[in-house]
Amino acid sequence: MVRATHPTTIEITKEEYLTPGGDCVLGVNADKALAQLSSRTREALASDGSKVTLTILSPGGEFRLTAMGSRLLPLESETAIVIRRSEFVCRRTLAIRADAAAMDIPREIVKSLCSPRARGTLRIEVST
Repeated sequence: MVRATHPTTIEITKEEYLTPGGDCVLGVNADKALAQLSSRTREALASDGSKVTLTILSPGGEFRLTAMGSRLLPLESETAIVIRRSEFVCRRTLAIRADAAAMDIPREIVKSLCSPRARGTLRIEVST
């Protein structure tokens, strides 16, 4: 049920299933959520002006986007990572002001992640 059609967000979740309303979800059954990121990464993300480069790696290819960190990010979610085009911040937000959302991810990548056996990787690089 991975559709990745949302115009403003991308979500990766540790949940094992996906409902039809989850149109921003790109991956389920993740190994980590925000709360499990290293303290070094969390500190860098929680810095105003930090630049976040995110690379999605899948059997269908690779996609890169950029976003910004913020001192307002609580980075508390035990289950999710959300990247947003907007400046909205909640406990699930990894980064804001992204230059892409779920709908921008190439369909080959999305399709490749639909298989129950597919494995994807989200690489997070932060520069302050």
